[in-house]
Amino acid sequence: MTCVTESMICVNMRCTVNNQYDVLIVGAGNAALCAAIAAREQGASVLVLEKAPEYFRGGNTYFTGGIIRCAYNGIEDIKKLIPDMSSEEEASVDVGSYSEDQFYDDLMRVTEGHADPELAQLLVTESFATLKWLQERGVRFVLAFGRQAFKREDKYFFWGGLLVEAVGAGKGLSDQQFAVAERLGVEIRYATKGVRLIQNNKGQVTGLTVQGPDGFEDLHGKAVILACGGFESNSEMRTRYLGQGWELAKVRGIPYNTGDGIRMALDIGAQPHGHWSGCHAVAWDLNAPPTGDRTITELFQKHSYPFGLIVNAEGKRFVDEGADFRNYTYAKYGRDILKQPLGMAVQIFDDKVKHLLRDEYRIDQVTKAETQTIEELADQLGIDRAGLVQTIKDYNAAVQPGDYNPTVLDGKHTDGVTPPKSNWALPIDTPPYLGFAVTCGITFTFGGLRIDGRGQVLDTEGNPIPGLYAAGELVGGLFYYNYPGGSGLASGAVLGKLAGTSAGAEVTG
Repeated sequence: MTCVTESMICVNMRCTVNNQYDVLIVGAGNAALCAAIAAREQGASVLVLEKAPEYFRGGNTYFTGGIIRCAYNGIEDIKKLIPDMSSEEEASVDVGSYSEDQFYDDLMRVTEGHADPELAQLLVTESFATLKWLQERGVRFVLAFGRQAFKREDKYFFWGGLLVEAVGAGKGLSDQQFAVAERLGVEIRYATKGVRLIQNNKGQVTGLTVQGPDGFEDLHGKAVILACGGFESNSEMRTRYLGQGWELAKVRGIPYNTGDGIRMALDIGAQPHGHWSGCHAVAWDLNAPPTGDRTITELFQKHSYPFGLIVNAEGKRFVDEGADFRNYTYAKYGRDILKQPLGMAVQIFDDKVKHLLRDEYRIDQVTKAETQTIEELADQLGIDRAGLVQTIKDYNAAVQPGDYNPTVLDGKHTDGVTPPKSNWALPIDTPPYLGFAVTCGITFTFGGLRIDGRGQVLDTEGNPIPGLYAAGELVGGLFYYNYPGGSGLASGAVLGKLAGTSAGAEVTG
């Protein structure tokens, strides 16, 4: 079949006529592109609508480190995801295993038992299969040596159940997914945002009104998949739902995630779900721009705090830096930083642990000081001098003996200070001293829409809304208070594939 008019686009024997598509997808990040790929594989004609201009495409995915959590049984599973792993590389690593039960337990533990059990089980059981699905379609992965491994006895040990990252990090993941989608014939429109959903008299979603460079337009489809992120870039919604002061937080990613998909769905009676006052928020460089930088991407983050101390502007500690592996605490400590005086904090290290700091501490665009005394460090970073000196003195005196091991929860702790440090407690006593000034960087919000086991959006009575699906960060119910590192990209991929497969099968069956 060939194209015969300007109003008809034919793709692999299925045609779009007069703005009519099988599946319309709002958003163009990881979840949206997984949905687009899956829907095309069902034979559906697919249009992806990206609110950003083409040069800013990719959603929050572009700003991630590209690390994706999945359950796996050992090195043989990892080799299925990284088939070009050399024998030398295989011999140099100990990846252990990470069972579905461990993944589920971690998710429930860090969300304080609130995660929707059905969504959690879906994420866990489909995580490896979904990564394998992406790999088979051309997305390449590598081991996350620089982020998730420490060398011990001539081997790299991976910790925290997280070890696979996309080649090229978040940008690489996004670019590879776009390449797969475009190769399959997915159409993409840029600088086009969803405004409202269109329903017929039976309540079925049959399209949406969009706004693009030429104004408003109605697009028609047999199904719509919302995958355009949460409301982290909307300061009004942040303050309304997350609370006072959240309008002051920096945004780690794109400025386009303003809650459009959530709003459109709620306007037609979709059911809100999840932790609407919760979000993923991390330690972020104090002088980072208000929204994400396409060059620096995720490197404004500062995640090596378990090996040092975190103090506020008064020189006082306020969290247990060693409560758990970084994977299980970093997404909630941004909120704690925002609550501090001036909404800032300083991470402090001494020369003993400098070699453990992640690459993000070595970029040129970093707010830091390096001094020979604690007093000088306080002065250079604007911390109360007397407060910091006393904090360091009290902390050093509270450090208990024990074997220090950054690859495990080593139990080397403090006794007699509040808050305690439960693991990796070493005295701060070896100059030069390093200090890094940070604030709160919000990644994504946890509240969103309720979906069923097919990825279909439910209404307030618990019934599926015909023709409407959702995936990614605008799905609520999975994360509360916190999240296990790497599970955001995992859930986006799993739920995107689910929504795309379900919608594609329905409209082509």
